[in-house]
Amino acid sequence: MTSKTRRILLLTTSTQRNKPMNDCGCRPLDRRAFLRAGALAAAGAAALAAAPRGLMAAGGAGKPNIILMIADDTGWNDVGYHGSEIATPNIDRMAAAGAELDQFYACPTCSPTRAAILMGRPPCRYGIFAPIAGRSELTLPQERGTLATALRSAGYTTHQLGKWHLGLRPEVGPTSFGFDTSYGYLHGQIDQYTHIYKNGDTSWHRNEQFIEEEGHATDLLADESVRIIENSTADTPFFLYTAFSVPHYPVQEPQEWTARYEGKIADPDRLVYAASMTHMDAAIGRIIEAVNKKGIAENTLLVFISDNGGQDNWTATANEYDNRHGPYRVLGDNRPLRGWKGSHYEGGIRVPAAAVWPGVIGQRKVRQLSHAMDLCATFAAVAGARLPEAMEVEGIDLMPFISGEGEPVERTLYWNDGRSLAVRRGPWKLLHNGSRPNTGASELYNVIDDPLEQNDLSAERITLTAQMRELLAGQFRKDNIPVE
Repeated sequence: MTSKTRRILLLTTSTQRNKPMNDCGCRPLDRRAFLRAGALAAAGAAALAAAPRGLMAAGGAGKPNIILMIADDTGWNDVGYHGSEIATPNIDRMAAAGAELDQFYACPTCSPTRAAILMGRPPCRYGIFAPIAGRSELTLPQERGTLATALRSAGYTTHQLGKWHLGLRPEVGPTSFGFDTSYGYLHGQIDQYTHIYKNGDTSWHRNEQFIEEEGHATDLLADESVRIIENSTADTPFFLYTAFSVPHYPVQEPQEWTARYEGKIADPDRLVYAASMTHMDAAIGRIIEAVNKKGIAENTLLVFISDNGGQDNWTATANEYDNRHGPYRVLGDNRPLRGWKGSHYEGGIRVPAAAVWPGVIGQRKVRQLSHAMDLCATFAAVAGARLPEAMEVEGIDLMPFISGEGEPVERTLYWNDGRSLAVRRGPWKLLHNGSRPNTGASELYNVIDDPLEQNDLSAERITLTAQMRELLAGQFRKDNIPVE
């Protein structure tokens, strides 16, 4: 880390050094700092994200390869290292050997999280509030640039595999947003074998050209990921974005995987869901094995996340998948957290996440408040890539915290799904039941003392609730939606 970057990082903490740490391991802000924190954090994050750092890999190699693996709807208690009955040995090893990001957040649903990763800011800033579905024309803004365009400009080859869900037509597929190659599906969900979207639309493609292939999507994505790793060259770093189709419904698993849970999980729907998780974990193991066989482990940053919390159940609407799938009475498990996918409670947005980079990231549990949008600034920083100012990045570089160099800093996280709002600052989280901050009721939780969100303090902490609503309103105004 350069001295300039270190100064930017410490900008938000230097004025607070004489204050004691609070329960989340952060120094609390006074009221004045609390209310102006949103603007300061945004400015500092943008400066940090734009500053090329180019961390050298262990052993003095060049720019590191970056591999991001995204699970679709994996719940908090759907990974082994959180105590699940589901076997995920490869994900567990990532969390044990590297950094377990214990306070990592996503958006409540899939398209918003994926937009946040590539754009580095809350997706509601540019109109993505919910899953892009049906035959929607919605997509990312093409004029601003993305993480992929920045990495490509820094000398990386860029590859998007699996679920795209940020443009449902080939002309707004991954290669229109900075990826050199793309392979997988454009929509938000598919039949795992036919690879057709729920309404019958074709989705499976290579470089936005529709193709037909046989095989389970998990295996096909693992095969392609391994090929990219095997064909990589030492003089050209790569960014591999592999977004799996599971455990999102429809869950369809061969007997090879379901047999592992027969007699262990009673509910047949949960059994197939568990099999899909273990199948995906094996695919992740194949990717890690390919990195090791290639001899590039010490020059590769691997990150695993889920795009949102687990979904409780699913019943198909009329004619989805020609009525061949579902209903699923039991799917994900977010215990002990409250809420499900689509919710701003912890179960909907706090997700499993881990990062591995031998020689750079040691074994640790990271309690820094972080978000999927931070991956944009983080990957750009380790690559020495400059993010365009037009992206207006709000995420921060997590490497100082993941590598153990930095102490936790307070910051603001914000969510807007078009129906409800939420904001977190330090240990405090405000959930607002309304599409605008000046209408509707709010709930206030201390999610460090009360991570299960059982004790709404809004009636007791009236002043703090008002401050949090003011903070929420300030974030909402950045969405360019007029406050009535």
